[in-house]
Amino acid sequence: MALATLTARVDENDKTSFDTFCSNVGLNTSTAINLFVKAVLRENRIPFEITQSPDPFFSEANIAYVKKSVQELKAGKGKSHELIEVDDE
Repeated sequence: MALATLTARVDENDKTSFDTFCSNVGLNTSTAINLFVKAVLRENRIPFEITQSPDPFFSEANIAYVKKSVQELKAGKGKSHELIEVDDE
């Protein structure tokens, strides 16, 4: 079986941490990546769930806060003011 080289760019700190992790579990980086490749080919998918982190603005707590604030404004419990802009330094 002929071997081929796979090159990927990663953050330098991530590479260092990954190398350390691999060493701590008795692997080298190449073996760990080969394990990942074999798992992808065996399962015909990425072998873990990939999700997007939810936007914290739309969290239940924040939505409740916004609704409460709107009710307070509608009830006259608020004060309007001009937009205050701050110059970036």
